[in-house]
Amino acid sequence: MRSKRVLAVALSVAALGACLIVAFAQMTRPRRATDAGVRGEIVVRAGGDLQRALDSARAGETLVLEAGATFKGTFTLPKKEGDEFITVRSSRAGELREGARVSPADAPLMPKLLAPGRGAAALQTAPGAHHWRLVGLEIAQPDAATVVFDLVKLGDGSSAQDTLAKVPHHITVDRCYVHAADAGEAKRGVSLQSADTEITNSYVAGFKVKGQEAQAVAGWNGPGPYNIINNYLEGAGENVIFGGAAASVPGLVPTGIEILRNHLDKPVAWRGVYTVKNSLELKNARRVRIEGNLIEHCWLDAQQGYAILFTPRPNDSGAWAEVSDVTFTNNVVRHVAAAFDISGEDSLFTSNPRERRLHRVKVSNNLFEDVDLTAWGGDGCFLKLLSGADSVAFEHNTILSRGWALVKLDGDPSTGFVFRDNVARHNDYGVTGNSVGYGARALETYAPGAVFTGNVIAREFNAPWNTEQVYPPGNKFPASLKEVLAGVDAGDYRVKPNSKYKRSASDGRDAGCDFDQLEAATKS
Repeated sequence: MRSKRVLAVALSVAALGACLIVAFAQMTRPRRATDAGVRGEIVVRAGGDLQRALDSARAGETLVLEAGATFKGTFTLPKKEGDEFITVRSSRAGELREGARVSPADAPLMPKLLAPGRGAAALQTAPGAHHWRLVGLEIAQPDAATVVFDLVKLGDGSSAQDTLAKVPHHITVDRCYVHAADAGEAKRGVSLQSADTEITNSYVAGFKVKGQEAQAVAGWNGPGPYNIINNYLEGAGENVIFGGAAASVPGLVPTGIEILRNHLDKPVAWRGVYTVKNSLELKNARRVRIEGNLIEHCWLDAQQGYAILFTPRPNDSGAWAEVSDVTFTNNVVRHVAAAFDISGEDSLFTSNPRERRLHRVKVSNNLFEDVDLTAWGGDGCFLKLLSGADSVAFEHNTILSRGWALVKLDGDPSTGFVFRDNVARHNDYGVTGNSVGYGARALETYAPGAVFTGNVIAREFNAPWNTEQVYPPGNKFPASLKEVLAGVDAGDYRVKPNSKYKRSASDGRDAGCDFDQLEAATKS
């Protein structure tokens, strides 16, 4: 009898334990919101199984992650059937205004996805994954000791992704806070090796390394198109780069890139601490529109401090690398050592055919402010144009630079160069060509047939007395920009209403930037 009672108690305890296990599993499993009366949603609360929820989601459904909850691990967006987006969003995403850029202050409204360490990502895609939308997520390196290479991996930059069929596509990252730890080193915020991808209204910050390049956004093994719109992007090596490594998909050139209304920055506190190169770099890219951005802080470090680098680089970006059809319009670039380094070909890959050289780049209606050799180091050029570039045009820009040259020309002659209707300072050597001096002779040697007219170039900072005589006709050379602009020292760079330089451009407009157009384009 006693043994029967013991057996009955044991069975009761076992049954109770089984019930508790089932109850715990029900508490922690992802819960379809149909249980709560909302169809098409899966709710994942703190302690829930996020990967299980991702795996079980169906096209058109929404995963709602509890704001403030923490999920640690590498989470993979799987490949699904159907072409309706699956949305992964914060439970408080409605408090993050659509179209508005988030900031670290919005973190309490977001769930946290934390990288697990050992170089692994916090979030990645399976081969061929598609139609995923991420809204209002904080994705982070949890602390300085956690090793992170790519925090968010959209596609695969390695040889594993060697066909277009493996490339993830139709991915949206919206109103997300992607960041390294304050004192941590992390190589890359978003590895962009996908197709049809948008990064919008997000804050991608803190990506910095000593002795290596680090980026906020970098892509080389995805075909595009890409929309990078209204983000804060912070990277020490480069804020944004396309190319820099060879695509494993043969012949791939990232194409159809829009970089609009972003703020690209490097904190000045990084100076002398982390490895810095450029702000925006194109080494393999086609059809790129760069408009309405604020690009600031780039200094002499691992390179000469040029904010913008455009050059096809077959030696590191694939033998087919090209840079073509680029517009750079209505941007503000400030607090940098130098502005543009543009090369027609790769100095380390001299067999690059002519059709692969850089061609069709237009830089128009931009403000360049505090481009200063003294403050930021470097070689003191606004523009370095090298090695057989084709059809590069600078028109209607206002250029406040202080260095030894305005434009440096060298290498194989560049064809179709246009420098027209700009306001600038001449500085020591103005438009200078290696070993041939400055002015018309430099243009004839290194940019034969160049159009150089309608410019207002102030003879400030050691310009020679006979400046006007050595340049092509059709340009004006006042003694100082104070004769031309309304308030140089006060930051008002419009042409004075009563200036004799009013409407002096070749097209009958004011030389330099149209600030009404610039202000409209840079509004977030």
